Amino acid sequence: MKIIMMSLDSLRADRLGCYGYHKPTSPHIDKIASEGALFESAYSQDIPTEVVHTSIFTGKAGLRTGVVSHGSTLSHLPKSTEWLPSMLRQSGFTTGAVDNLYHLQEWFARGYRYYINSVGEKRWIDGKTVNELAKPWLRDHKDEDFFLFLHYWDPHTPYLPPDEYKQFYDSSSDPYDPHNTSMDGAYNHLAYPFFKNHHFDLIGPVTDAQYVNSLYDAEVRYLDDRLKEVDDYLEELGIKDDTMLILFGDHGESLTEHDIYWDHCGLYEQTVRVPLIMRMPSYIPEGKRVSGFVQQVDLLPTILESIDKAASSRIKCPAVPEKIDGKSLWPAMLGQEQGTQSRIYLSECAWQSARGIRTERYKFIRNYDSGLFTRPDQELYDLKADPEEMVNIADSFPKLAEQFEKELDAWIDLILQGKEDPMMHQLNTEGLPFRKRIENILNEVGLTWEEWKENPSRERLESLLLQA
Repeated sequence: MKIIMMSLDSLRADRLGCYGYHKPTSPHIDKIASEGALFESAYSQDIPTEVVHTSIFTGKAGLRTGVVSHGSTLSHLPKSTEWLPSMLRQSGFTTGAVDNLYHLQEWFARGYRYYINSVGEKRWIDGKTVNELAKPWLRDHKDEDFFLFLHYWDPHTPYLPPDEYKQFYDSSSDPYDPHNTSMDGAYNHLAYPFFKNHHFDLIGPVTDAQYVNSLYDAEVRYLDDRLKEVDDYLEELGIKDDTMLILFGDHGESLTEHDIYWDHCGLYEQTVRVPLIMRMPSYIPEGKRVSGFVQQVDLLPTILESIDKAASSRIKCPAVPEKIDGKSLWPAMLGQEQGTQSRIYLSECAWQSARGIRTERYKFIRNYDSGLFTRPDQELYDLKADPEEMVNIADSFPKLAEQFEKELDAWIDLILQGKEDPMMHQLNTEGLPFRKRIENILNEVGLTWEEWKENPSRERLESLLLQA
């Protein structure tokens, strides 16, 4: 059996044709979806990247592993924690990865016989590089039972697609029109010092926010071609029909919604609802669309059940670990269930710190530390009446908000069993991990966080940088 997992970093579901997007960003992803199963309501229960990938490879929510923060020096995953690549290698799979998560935490290299570091000379990673490293590996191991993890970063900032992919912007508009003020919110945001260097300076003095959104779409289209390249190569090698292919977004991306400018924080739908598509010829029904809630921790038990279904004499199927939070997706793919969850518990701790609950009708968010944003302590949205989450009804329905508060507390208590809350430990010990990034930049120009917070503006920072 052959398994390929593709992490599509920062890819939000609603920018793909198979999820209803009207622009042609994803013809090959759409084709893969038509050949297998698409999950319409898949959620990233932990964001962002470091936390969610830890959850995926353990099958456990961050609250259970203790890894709840991205970019924290406090995060630690014991080596005794069962880890999917390690489990598969011990069971007889040849395990490989083309990835750079090892630079975040050492545990992301665990279990791989071949770990191919995709980091290049630049901070961002081109999908072309990932494929150049992955294709020889596939050729060399095509006759083996293997597990290969590929991590693509193309939709992640900075958005720098090749020119030939810049087809999604209205050609009659001028992205540098001095009369367009749609970028003012981004340029005068508390997060600007960080994104100035890591994004805005690289795309130029843009004034039209829609142009930046079009660059995101272009990156998605470029990614789609890179995935087609790998898929075509599987066919060329003669192993496409023997391969279980899993595509998932680790989290989405906010494209100006909720005062979040081209980043992936906030427990809103743009960031926590992700694409999830699986193809396994002769096993997963073609064109299957699963409507019920599923979450990324469901991937580990799903893969293990897949091995059991297609096991060869060389593979001993690993046992499903105890106390995981995921459930197999197979009953939903076979039409026996709607999904795996009746609600999704959400968590983040990077630019801001919050937890939430997503039910069929409501989204409840409890904000612990709003960081770079202005958020109320509680947010409650009726997603049937307000799918864009624009009207906070927490004050109008205090009993309902209190009910969700109690449910969230009960879930936390059930998982922790009296142990210290790792998110509270993070906030009380080091604070928000990403706020330090801003503070380090401000220190270079002699500004404190409090001074910057009083008057954040692009002009002010650039003036100070010139003086420095």
